[in-house]
Amino acid sequence: MQSFVTHKGLVAPLDRENVDTDLIIPKQFLKSIKRTGFGPNLFDELRYLDHGEPGMDHSKRPLNPDFVLNKPRYQGASILLTRKNFGCGSSREHAPWALDQFGFRAIIAPSFADIFFNNSFKNGLLPIVLSEDEVSRLFKEVEAQEGYELTIDLPQQIVTTPDGRQIPFDVEPSRKEKLLQGLDEIATTLQKADKIRAFEAARLQRHSWLHSGPAA
Repeated sequence: MQSFVTHKGLVAPLDRENVDTDLIIPKQFLKSIKRTGFGPNLFDELRYLDHGEPGMDHSKRPLNPDFVLNKPRYQGASILLTRKNFGCGSSREHAPWALDQFGFRAIIAPSFADIFFNNSFKNGLLPIVLSEDEVSRLFKEVEAQEGYELTIDLPQQIVTTPDGRQIPFDVEPSRKEKLLQGLDEIATTLQKADKIRAFEAARLQRHSWLHSGPAA
C-alpha cells in the first residue's frame, strides 16, 4: 500500500453524522472481488441523481449538483472532513478502498466506527480523531475560505491549518509505523519471510511425516 508521511491537500467538508458504509459504497458494488475500480461509486447515492449499478458508464450519469464532492471548489480534494461516527454499519473493506481510490488520503472526524477505523489503516488511509469543537472550527474555516488546505505530518502527529495553527492528534505507534513504511499486515509478515522459511525447513526435518502424502 502507499506510504503516508506528510500530506498537504484540499479539504472537502461532508457535514453529516453517522455516515455508514452502505452510503460510502452501496451494497450492489460489493459483487466484485477485485480491490480496484470503486472510486467512481464512492457515495454513489449522494453523487448521482440516478440509481447506480455495476458496469454502468459513470461518465454519462447525471451528477447531483448539490453534493459537496461535485462542487467545483472541492474538485481534487484529498482530505475529507466529516462528523462523528463515520464508517458505521457493516464491516465492508470496500469502504476505505472506495475513499482511497477516489483520491482521499486522510479523514478527519470526532469519532469513527471501530471496524472502519481499523480497515482504514490497513489500506493506507489515515483516520484522524479531533475534538468536536476543533472539527466544527475547521468546518467554519473551510466554508469561509475557498481552496482551504491542511498539512498533515504523521511523524510529528500534527495537522497544520493555512494560518499556521497546529493541531496535535494521537495515533497508535504500530499503526503509525506501518503507514510510514507503507506496509499492510501481509507485507509486514513477509518482512520475516527468511525466518519463516527457515522455521518450516527445520520443522520438516524434525517431523518428516509432514512430507507424507495422503494414504493410498
